[in-house]
Order: sequence, then C-alpha cells, then structure tokens
Amino acid sequence: MPEEVPPNISQTFADVIPFAISIILLALFDIVFRHFAGMCFAAAVIEFFKPIFTAADGYLGLAIIYGAMSLFWFVGIQGPSIVEPAVSAIYYVNIAANLELYQTGAHAYNILTPGVQQFVATLGGTGATLVITLMFAFMAKSKELKAVGRASSIPVLFGVNEPILFGAPLILNPIFFIPFVFAPILNVWLFKIFVDFLGMNSFMYILPWTTPGPLGIILGCGITLLSVVFAVLVLAVDFVVYYPFFKVYDKEKCEEEALKGGYKQEEEEHIEVSNDVVNEKRVLVLCAGGGTSGLLANALAKGAAEKGISIITAAGSYGAHYDLLKDYDLVVLAPQVANYYEDLKKDTDRLGIKCASCDGKKYIELTRNPQKALEFVFSILEGE
Repeated sequence: MPEEVPPNISQTFADVIPFAISIILLALFDIVFRHFAGMCFAAAVIEFFKPIFTAADGYLGLAIIYGAMSLFWFVGIQGPSIVEPAVSAIYYVNIAANLELYQTGAHAYNILTPGVQQFVATLGGTGATLVITLMFAFMAKSKELKAVGRASSIPVLFGVNEPILFGAPLILNPIFFIPFVFAPILNVWLFKIFVDFLGMNSFMYILPWTTPGPLGIILGCGITLLSVVFAVLVLAVDFVVYYPFFKVYDKEKCEEEALKGGYKQEEEEHIEVSNDVVNEKRVLVLCAGGGTSGLLANALAKGAAEKGISIITAAGSYGAHYDLLKDYDLVVLAPQVANYYEDLKKDTDRLGIKCASCDGKKYIELTRNPQKALEFVFSILEGE
C-alpha cells in the first residue's frame, strides 16, 4: 500500500492472504471431520464439554470465574485476558441457546454469556468500578480523588476503567481488595437470582463492549421491566459494597492533603517541542484491548494538531502488533501492558525504533493534556 495509507489499515489488507489460507484449511478439516464423526467439529467440542459448561453456570463456577478476573487485575495482571479464553466457548454456545429459547417462547436461562461479563460482572470495567468512580467524582471530600473520579467517569461509563484503576489507584491498594474482588461476584449472583427465581431472561444479544453498562443490561436482556429493576438494583448493591471502603480511603487522602497543605497537582517543566523532531513521525500506543490506548493516541493527535505538527497516531492491542512495528517510529505501552516492556524493547531495538512505557497516573495526565502528551513523545524521540 502507498505510504500515505495508515499502517493499521494497510495491515488489514496484508492479512487477507493468511486469513484466507487459514479459513480454507479449517474448512477442509471440517469436511473430513464431518465425514468420519457425523457432525461438525464445533458441535463435537460442545458435546464433549457440556458437563463442564453446566457446572460453570452454577453459583460456585460463576464465583471462581469472575472472582479470578478481578483477583488477577488486582495484582496487576489483565484478568479478562487470562480467564476469558477458558470460557469464551461457553459464552457463545449459551447466548446462541438463549436466543433460540427466547424465539420459541421459552425462558432464556443460561447465565454465562458475553453480556454477563461486560455489563454485570465488569460493570464499568473489571472490579465493577462504575459506582466507585462516580463516588470519587461526586462524593469525595479529597480533591485528588474528586479530580481522578471526574477525569475517569466518562471512560469508565464506556467500560474503559484503566484511568481509575491506576489513578486512584484501585489495584494493588489493600483498602479496595474486598470490594474489587467480591462486588463482581455479588453482581453475577444477583443476576442469576433474577434469572432463576424471578424469570428474567438472560442475555440474548451481543452488544459492543463499550455500551454503557446499565444500558447494556437492559438491551442485552430484551428490554423488560425486570431488566430495568435489575440494572438499578445492581448499582445499589455496588454502592453498598464499595461505600465503607470509599469512606476509609477518602478520609486517608484528606489527611494526606491536610499534611501537605492541600492537594496540588504536580507541575512539570514546560518542554519546547521542536517540529523537526516530531513532524511526520508515527506513534503506536498499545494496551490490552485497544480502548485505553485510544485515549492517549487521540490526545497526542489533538496536541499535534494544535501545534500544526503532522503526526500519525494509532491505537492497538498488545499481541496483535508484531507486523505493525516496522511502520512506526515510537511504540508506547499503556500501564496494563507495561510489564511487557523488556520483550517489546528487544523487537524495537532490532528494528531501530523507540519504545516507552508509562505508569498509571502519568498516563492519565497525558490522556487529559494533549500538550503534555506531545511533550512526552518529543522527549523520547529526542533521546532524553
């Protein structure tokens, strides 16, 4: 493709051939498997694992699955990327079955579905962080927590909660261990109670994961009165779970601010950005799923536009970036994938390009301040 085409778009066309070969090989395998087994490979896998699927849909199975997601994230490991591959097959079998049940007039009762993960267990992101973010924004007496909450509210509403995870912080913060791990479990158990005992239909539709959580619940379950009641009640449950811990942390932060003479944002020295260093450069920002990285990529593009500088920015997910590296001058890792820095540096050093990682609070500041984002990139490209 011509150089004017953004690398992430040209890569899509480059992937057409390997994708086509993979599809052809899988189709041939499926034909052979059907001939000998009398059913498609997917159906055989479903039949084999059906007992496990049934067990996972119970209260204990749900607690293990969604508790593990939160526990991994709490210790700094991207939980859904670890747990979800093990249950994704169950998700799509169940949601297809739910839609079929609903269309035949029966009760859609299967719990484990993509919607339960995205809009119930991880309401506002892993740890069910929508409510605690709004509590920081509108109830905190601490000026720092209020600032972090207000900056994080909109991203968290759309399921991107890294700003609050690293900004508060919630992860690796002993005060929030209990609500962060157990709020998702209680949410899912409450959902199962509504489905099993009150007759509410479970999720029947797949929605974009960025759909605001309460709206995702209502739409995904078929827009019923029970789904509206559940959406309101689950927010109330999360409020009750998080509130005592919020009060403790807010008090602690207020005491810190009092000792320091009030909350003051750290002021950094202004850096004069040279057009010669950053003009026509290509910057790739990577995170776990492509959402958080988009915040910085957009801020950087805005900062460059304000200065009349031409920069190509793109957001992507770590693991799907290998073929893109050669097309960029700088790769920046978001906080949740910062632990991959050494591995990434080996690849970027080999290609003769630069890479950097960013801690949580710094990353949030950059996403909120386009000029600082531009200065951050300039300082790296200049070699400081």
